[in-house]
Amino acid sequence: MKKRIVVLSGAGISAESGIQTFRDSNGLWENHNVQDVATPEAFERNPELVLRFYNERRKNIAEVKPNAAHTELVRLEEKYHVDIVTQNIDDLHERAGSSQITHLHGEIFKMCSVINKETTFPIQGDIELGDVAPDGHQLRPFIVWFNEAVPMMDVASTLCQKADILIVVGTSLQVYPAAGLVHCVGAQVPVYIIDKNIPSVSGVSNITTYEENASTGLNKVVNLLLAK
Repeated sequence: MKKRIVVLSGAGISAESGIQTFRDSNGLWENHNVQDVATPEAFERNPELVLRFYNERRKNIAEVKPNAAHTELVRLEEKYHVDIVTQNIDDLHERAGSSQITHLHGEIFKMCSVINKETTFPIQGDIELGDVAPDGHQLRPFIVWFNEAVPMMDVASTLCQKADILIVVGTSLQVYPAAGLVHCVGAQVPVYIIDKNIPSVSGVSNITTYEENASTGLNKVVNLLLAK
């Protein structure tokens, strides 16, 4: 039986592909306040702005490529069962070749009805105001906005409870409930944290930190784990 690695990935792993993170720019995401584009209240207030914002993000993400950090995680599958739990809405883990990915905060290339987020539809173009789902209601991006429930949290917490190793890469561990996943692993499970700014983690003892960018840190951790 292969040992199980769970990878909790955040915006820092995609930053090297050219995808901006809002926490690196004082709460602005592509020059927009997150409260204006990433909450259900924002969508009610100005749906055209929100739709346009995600249409632009979708085009940007389609143009970038996975980076070395993404491909390092694919290497781990040579020896381990690897589950990636990502806070990212991009598809770079999939394009890099990782096989088991759980998206906590939705997926930019999917859409859903405003009243039914359980049924999703693929999208490659734009969503416009007036575009409706088969149920007759407006389509919206399949994104978990701030103040919305995170439906995949139970799945993610179960994966973490079964983990033999946890790798945390490119996340500030400031967005809950995702940040709480580090506390779901067993007390003796080794936790590797890779980030340019190592987040503060309390109540977790078996931690090794790499204060550097995702690709160089993951290269060291992956080489270490493949050598075991």
